[in-house]
Amino acid sequence: MPKIDLHTHSDFSDGTCTPEEVVHAALKAGVSVYALTDHDTTDGVLRAQKVCGEHRIFFTAGVEISTREHDHLHFTGYNIDLENAEFQAFLAQNRQNRRERIRKIIQQLIAAGVDITEEEVFSRAPNTVSRAHVADALKAKGIVPNRQEGFRRYLVPGQPGYVPSAGVTAIEAIQHIKRAGGMPVIAHPGIVSEHWNFPAWTEAGLEGVEVFYPAHTFTMKQDLLAITRKYGLLATAGSDYHGPRAGRITTPGMQIPQPHYDKLLRRLFNR
Repeated sequence: MPKIDLHTHSDFSDGTCTPEEVVHAALKAGVSVYALTDHDTTDGVLRAQKVCGEHRIFFTAGVEISTREHDHLHFTGYNIDLENAEFQAFLAQNRQNRRERIRKIIQQLIAAGVDITEEEVFSRAPNTVSRAHVADALKAKGIVPNRQEGFRRYLVPGQPGYVPSAGVTAIEAIQHIKRAGGMPVIAHPGIVSEHWNFPAWTEAGLEGVEVFYPAHTFTMKQDLLAITRKYGLLATAGSDYHGPRAGRITTPGMQIPQPHYDKLLRRLFNR
């Protein structure tokens, strides 16, 4: 089966590699269709696109948008018009909301007796800051052994550093992607199944479902494929690659059955 990756992150958000390094990792893995989908920014997209062009990989300009409805209810967008001023202003506001959230997190951690400063966190995030950067700062100080433990002990609901997301609603995320000329897709839907609302999302303009994702079981993939058939949505694939130092999956690329691959090429590249 073809291997693609429409869900990856660089150090412009919470990834640990440059855009060029992420693309080279995808190349090594045999990926033929690629998107960089950093959180709330497209600033690394052109750098990734340049490498894809040099190696003749199909490339689409992407982004990932969080929502306030759940920490993991996210939507990716493809074929984004990078020059769309309204969309870039929307992303800039999202990044500002993130900064305000992280400041609150740091204040709560300090109040709980955790030795951490804003400088130690924000210096790690020149573009989009996230809870991952807080966890990395905790790791650097020896407070936790890795990013995942930083989340578990301090940054998830019920822990001293948790602050709810200040993102937009799911409908708003879809609509913003559509207005920028993009194709909206729900990211890693299997981990937020209790929040599914495909009728409303499809009506708002949702076009795809990230069916092929590392954490999705065989049964979940079959359930999601049934949803794509019911609502006339495309099936996509993504690894959610964050780089080798993120403590997550370290290999980009996901296999996708040929019929779904062909449909994606037609939608994204008129092939």
